[in-house]
Amino acid sequence: MSDEQMNDQTFGRLFIIMILAMSVLTVLLMYLASFASDDVNTRLDERNAVENSDALADRIAPVGTFSADATAAPVVVEPVVLVGEEAYASCAACHAAGIAGAPTTGDAGAWSSRIPQGIATLYEHAINGYQGDAGYMPAKGGNLALSDETVKAAVDYMLEQVQ
Repeated sequence: MSDEQMNDQTFGRLFIIMILAMSVLTVLLMYLASFASDDVNTRLDERNAVENSDALADRIAPVGTFSADATAAPVVVEPVVLVGEEAYASCAACHAAGIAGAPTTGDAGAWSSRIPQGIATLYEHAINGYQGDAGYMPAKGGNLALSDETVKAAVDYMLEQVQ
């Protein structure tokens, strides 16, 4: 055997030994890393379980509480009655531009067929709503929070504008 063949065989053996040694070292390091991380994973799992249960409790917690206390006095809110131009502010959305057949405020011709029906009929149509040939009047102009007295004041204001 020549020196060259001997060097090749020696290199081959050393190369195989190094590969095997590195493989064993890699497996050993992987085992040690998994052993060391078991404790960390257990602590993380416990912490995540606590955090998740707290977050879940926050998400499903009621927004408010209800008390069926019979001794509590009910709160009665008196409606505010608006008059004149304040009352008309809700009506202006349709009556200023004549939308949906609404008679325009200040246009005597548009009101000429409605005024002869009488003030009681105008109040009724404004409060309860009305579907006519000329258009549609929603109940309380679509603002059901308005009191009947406020709607009547708005009708009176619009009639004052045409007389």
